[in-house]
Order: sequence, then structure tokens, then C-alpha cells
Amino acid sequence: MALLSRLARVLGAAGAVGAALPLAAQPSSPRAIPSTYAITNARLVPVSGPAIERGTIVVRNGLIAALGAGVSVPADARVIDGAGLTVYPGFIDGQSTLGTAPARAAGQGGGGGGGGGLAAFGAAATPASTAGRLVVHPVGLTPEATAVDLLRVDADAFGNAQAGGITAALTAPASGILQGQSALITLGDDASALVVKAPVAQHVGFTPVRGGGYPNSLLGVFSALRQMLLDAQHYRDEQAAYARNPRGMNRPTFDAAMDALQPVLARTQPVVMRADSKREIERALDLAKEFNLRAIIAGGAEAHLVADRLKAENVPVLLSANFPKRPTTQSADADPEPLRVLRERAEAPRVASRLQQAGVRFALQSGGLTNGTEFLGNVQKAVEAGLTADQAARALTLAPAQILGVDDRLGSIEVGKIANLTLMRGALGTSGARVAQLFIDGRPVTVRAATPAGDGAATAAGAWTATVALDNQSHAVTFTLRQEGERLLGQMQGDLGTAELTNGSIGADGALRFTAPITLKEGTEEATFTGTLEGNAIRGRVTIVGHEPGTFNGTRPGRGGPPNGGAGTPGGQRPRPTTPPQD
Repeated sequence: MALLSRLARVLGAAGAVGAALPLAAQPSSPRAIPSTYAITNARLVPVSGPAIERGTIVVRNGLIAALGAGVSVPADARVIDGAGLTVYPGFIDGQSTLGTAPARAAGQGGGGGGGGGLAAFGAAATPASTAGRLVVHPVGLTPEATAVDLLRVDADAFGNAQAGGITAALTAPASGILQGQSALITLGDDASALVVKAPVAQHVGFTPVRGGGYPNSLLGVFSALRQMLLDAQHYRDEQAAYARNPRGMNRPTFDAAMDALQPVLARTQPVVMRADSKREIERALDLAKEFNLRAIIAGGAEAHLVADRLKAENVPVLLSANFPKRPTTQSADADPEPLRVLRERAEAPRVASRLQQAGVRFALQSGGLTNGTEFLGNVQKAVEAGLTADQAARALTLAPAQILGVDDRLGSIEVGKIANLTLMRGALGTSGARVAQLFIDGRPVTVRAATPAGDGAATAAGAWTATVALDNQSHAVTFTLRQEGERLLGQMQGDLGTAELTNGSIGADGALRFTAPITLKEGTEEATFTGTLEGNAIRGRVTIVGHEPGTFNGTRPGRGGPPNGGAGTPGGQRPRPTTPPQD
């Protein structure tokens, strides 16, 4: 009866929280019987084989049933004329936090129940932040956390990713040092059918803990990681000895964190290590070598400087396509950008081709970009910098599928694989190429179009009520914005202090960017906000040197809710066409 009572309370609350519910608590209507579709007259790029210049793909029951130049269209198929389209395997984002619930402050509860999961990341090791854990470890070391426990359908974030052709993503807990275990999900709207594989990998970040806790330096981070892995080895040996002969021995204490690290030590689960600089990558590789770990580098801004070692040790890279940007607007008396910054901006698009030439396995990932148009534009920059179009297609599809161990079901257009497809007008890596439509789990998905120049939805002027999530804390702020063409001006007020915005810009597609000094416990630091504006909603990423990346989102009160297909749509669902939009 207690279980039924609890279930009733959960279902009763569902109407109030809607799409914000974790995956396990979200109501899900029964899945409709999948239809059969045939995409005809399209250029097909299977990636695992040669391109088919004019072919047909048949999708049945969520899987690829047939493809080729001479494939017959089934009588029960809904036909999509693919003339002028190029069909790729659905793109895979190899590193993201898509679909994971936002981190809560310590003591507020959260994923995993009782304040566990992300509630323990980056917060003091208090009873509130460690409730439900039998053993307490240093702050940010929670390998037992799982993305699956945090999942929910996020229509807005999924829509932004879909605009870049992304149909599936590796998603992981967002914060911490030993962050927890990721899941590979599809970006559909059925909460019960998101997960393709879980767990996939353990995730590690090297950002020190802020606010005076341990470890609060890079040296301390590596020391804590080393000790955690040594403790996990001791735990393994202790458990094995007890299993062999328990008589006469006190049973070992169960430790969820130590238990979660056993697949890592056994090399059955890889470790994704977020590292960008040459020194960070080398330290990550040293740690992996010491403990015989299956390492994967994520980020990899300077991976080309360690290419020989990466190849020799067979360590793949999930390379960020979030390239450094030139400020759109800058005051006349501003100091010139440092040479280092200029060099990093010029080098970023070339890293992919250099890894390719060096024989290093790599895949392209979004790097936290929230604008699909910008993501595709950066892929084009990588092609212009030396990567071929075929190599770029592989880096978005089969390469991440192989690195993440799902190439038996995703990553190429082959009979029997999941029907995740990206339909484009124009070839990937060329100017003007755009996503026309997607298939996710065999169902056609509308792609949110970029906001055209001059459209009112790209007007940022007004007062925005927003929440900024940083270092596992939520901060209420108000952005009062003014817009002069592509220049964005204004002021921020609230929990993070009062400050003027600088280097602000907004594009015709709604991509926005600005910087502002913000006040944290450690003092005042410069924060960079990058994101997108859609109608009367803004959302994006906050970066501060020495901090974990944060997020922000907000609305214009009194100016309406989210645009169609956003969080205001019942169940987070979007209309699904049977023919791709035309030019």
C-alpha cells in the first residue's frame, strides 16, 4: 500500500511539473504502432559504404528495413520525396548534458533521491548533500551518480540540438570531478524510449572545487582522483577475499562509489576525461596509464599537440566543435586581443584535420553549443580547414558510435539499425547547407527553422527574468537589454550583483553573446554568456575561467511563453510532417 500511495503522489504531481520530471517519474502514453516510411529519390550517404546518388530508404517499425538504388516502395509506406536531399545517418553528439535535470543546490534534493546525485557535486560534504550515501567521499567525487536517474524530455534543448542534425547524444551528469555515468539517448519525445545504452562511461572533470572545499587546486584534483582509484582497488580486493571465504571474516562495508568504479578498473567501462590543454591531456593520459584505464579525451582543444601519444596509446578524442569566437562588438578603447587568443581561434578549426592526418580516432561533438546553425557552421569551418566532407560525416556518425560502443545499432545507414536519419539540403560542410528533416527511432521530426533576419523573434530588447546556474547554485537575475542592430547592450541585476553588459551581440538567427562581471563568494569574475533567443525565451551557457560551465535561461514576462514546440507544448511534443519543408 505504501508503494501505491507513493506512486499516486508522483502521478498527481506530474501535471504540475510536466517536462521537468525525471525520466523515471514522467508519465508516458502508450507508443503508437510505428508506421512504414519510404524516402525516395534522395542521395544516400551510408558512411559505412559508398554513397548512393539516387536511392530509396525504407523505414519500418523504427528500424531501417531496406536501402539502395533499386529498392521497391512497400504498398503500406508513407512516401517522402527526397529529391534535392542528402540523407546521412543521424548525427551523434558525443558529449553533452542533454536531457539531464539541472543540478540543485545542496540540501534541495535532486537526482538519485534524498539529495544524492548532482546535489552532492560542488557542495560542502554536509548531511544534506550526502543523504542516502553509506560512505562520504570528498566533494565532487560521486561516480555512482547516473544520467539515467536524471533524464527527462527537454523539448527546447532537444529542438536546439535537432536543428544541427543531432538525433542522439551521450549525456552525463554536468558537474564534479568524478561526475558519474553517462547514457546514450535519442532525442525523441517519448520518455520511455530515450535510452539506447546505459551506462556508457564514467566521466571525469579536472576543475577544482570552488568555495574553499577540497580538492581546490588542480594538483589536489589529481591527488583526489588517484586516491579514489587506489581505494577502489583496495575495495575490489577486500570484496574478492570475502567472496572466496566469508567464514571468520567481518563482511566489508558496501560503498556505492567504490562499487561504481569496479567496471572502470576492469576496463569494461571507459573513462571520458574532459581535458583541453596539452598539459591536461598529458596528465589524463598519465592517470589512465597508471591505473590501466580505457581513456577517452573530451574537448581536446590542443589534442593535436599530443597526437603521437594519443595514437600510440589508442586513446580516441571527442573533439569539441565549440570554437572560440571573435567578439562581434568591442569598444574603441578596448585593449587588443592577446596573441594567444588569436592563435587559439585560428587553430581550433584545424585540429580535426590534424588528428585525422596523425591517425588519431576522433569524433566531433557540440561542446555545449546551443545553436544548431552555429554547430553546422563550425563543421563547415573544419572542412574548410582541411577535413574532407566524408571525414566530417564520419566524425558525426560512425566515429562517435564506435567510440561509445553503439555502432551495432547507430552511426551508419544499414539494414537492421535504428532509423535515425538526418536529411539535409546541401552537402554537409558546404555553405548554406541546412537540416530539412530528421528521423528519430523511425519517426519523422520537424526541425526548428533558424530565425530569419529582421524577424521579431530575434529582438532581444526588454526585461528578462532569468536563472543562472553556477557551481551547483541557482541565482535569480534580471537582464535589461537594449538592441542596436546586431549590438546588444544592457544591465544585469540580482543575486550576482549589478553590472553593465559588454561585448554584446545578437545574430539574425537569435544567437546571442555578452560578458558581464559577476559577484561570487570568491569575488568578482568575468562571465561569458552564449546562447539563443527564440521568441520570448533565452537559454544558453555561462563560462568562467576556473569554474565548471554553467547555464542560464529566462523569459520576458508579459510577452508570452515559449515558442511553438518549446516547453509550453503539451508533453513537449512537436508536430511531425510526412514531407520535409521546402525552400
